[in-house]
Amino acid sequence: MSSGLEFDQEPLRAFLANEFGGQGAGFSLERISGGQSNPTFFLNYGHRHMVLRKKPPGPILPGAHAIEREYRVLSALYPTNVPVPRPILLHEDASLIGTPFYLMERVDGRVFSDCALPELSADERRPIYMAMAETLGKLHAIRPEETGLADYGKPGNYFERQIGRWTRQWRESPSERIDAIDRLADWLPLNLPDEDGAVAVAHGDFRLGNLLFHPTEPRVVAILDWELSTLGHPLADLGFCVMPWHTAPHEYGGILGLDLAALGIPQEAEFVARYYANAIPTPSVSRFHIAFALFRFAVIFIGIADRARAGNAAAENAGLVAPLAARFAERALEVIAGRVECTPFDRTCRLG
Repeated sequence: MSSGLEFDQEPLRAFLANEFGGQGAGFSLERISGGQSNPTFFLNYGHRHMVLRKKPPGPILPGAHAIEREYRVLSALYPTNVPVPRPILLHEDASLIGTPFYLMERVDGRVFSDCALPELSADERRPIYMAMAETLGKLHAIRPEETGLADYGKPGNYFERQIGRWTRQWRESPSERIDAIDRLADWLPLNLPDEDGAVAVAHGDFRLGNLLFHPTEPRVVAILDWELSTLGHPLADLGFCVMPWHTAPHEYGGILGLDLAALGIPQEAEFVARYYANAIPTPSVSRFHIAFALFRFAVIFIGIADRARAGNAAAENAGLVAPLAARFAERALEVIAGRVECTPFDRTCRLG
């Protein structure tokens, strides 16, 4: 078995030779650092430069790490104006490398993990944020029934179902109890917005670190990591995407408390307005949507910590994210308490 890999490369090399021909010249496999869920690798075979994504080894929850769904949504969106990598093949037989996997084309570009964008100048930062808002708007403008995704999830009652799902995951976790998460789990179902029937392809983890930008231009060339995608309410994605304005730099790279004007980073209201300029009209984002996003990410952090204890987390620093669960839940309670005021008429949010 190769160093740094949890599977033998040789069966994969033989599989690629059968699929693409050749004798494996130029074959190489390199694990990509970062990411907390599905192990991801750069794969070269001859002139082909690809990315391999697979399920993690070991026991996983039913329905989790659904790389088959990732491949399906990539295949559906690739012909549209939503930037995604070109899907190449899906291999569902776990016997080859220990789990199912898929291959997609490798896209050249830049990934930014810190929302303060320290590697860029002030003049470069605003266009990056606006490109992110425009890309999310384009995704939500896609009609699922027109792309073969009408059955990609259950339409309607999205937030009710999601709150139930993440609450169950939290209550079934062996992690130490966190009072702030329990309080959110009680508050959210009592403050559900009215059902408005809005349905979109929801990415589920739409944030700066899951976007690939053009090597030199402020343009998104690929949306990555579709594991949590489904049919959902577009404001779930938008509430999630604006979390950096509500979390501090030491809390997963947020921008709360920074001098945004000096940095050249747009205010949250400007970002949201750019989103709405590109998306199909939906109701206004509210404190419920932001609190829900923070709650959901808090439970995701709990799941990462649980996998780390079990020894099958994808990222080396997975065990370090456990304290973030409490911090994100506390930030959500701040939003609920009125630290953030969302105005329903101009679709903007401002600090109270």
